[in-house]
Amino acid sequence: MKYCFFIVLFSLIKIVAFGAEAMDTIPTPFGLKIDLSPESKSWREFNSYDGHFSILSPGEMTQKIDSIQTPIGTLAYHVFFFQTNQQNADNVLYMLSYCDYPEGAIHSDSTELLKDFFDATVESAAKAVKGELMYERNAKYKDYPGKIWRIDYLDGKALIKTKAYVIGRRYYTIQTITRKDRSLNFSSDKFLDSFKLLE
Repeated sequence: MKYCFFIVLFSLIKIVAFGAEAMDTIPTPFGLKIDLSPESKSWREFNSYDGHFSILSPGEMTQKIDSIQTPIGTLAYHVFFFQTNQQNADNVLYMLSYCDYPEGAIHSDSTELLKDFFDATVESAAKAVKGELMYERNAKYKDYPGKIWRIDYLDGKALIKTKAYVIGRRYYTIQTITRKDRSLNFSSDKFLDSFKLLE
């Protein structure tokens, strides 16, 4: 595929300083863990009726729309994000974005095109942040095709976890940006797994 579909919004990606790790769990009997991160008490459901989705967020999400010039024309890129600068937060950024591609560009039924589409997307995502792709695998939302991947960057100090789906002509991306010392946390999985289409 000659053109790259992945768009990185650097203005939204502000990694906080990497200080000493603050514990987000405490030991309990039988190996259970209690989530003590700042996110644990503030989760709420965010619905976008124009975007036809709902997602759980640990804070109020901000919306931004960018017009992106691509080889297939101008795309309206809708971005919803929650960002925190709390040093002991699980993740520094929670973000969901989507854009609609024109007829004939890409579709969830385009089996042959989708492999090239996702391959180019993942490769470009890593290059955009000068990062290293740590893993990727195919995924699905209901019967719609998707991909999951993780990129380490900033010399291994931070990572981006991504789930992406093509649903009709719409491309959804769900991401968290995390300090490496928080690579395993409740909040990232909770956010990434909470994406739902609104019927």
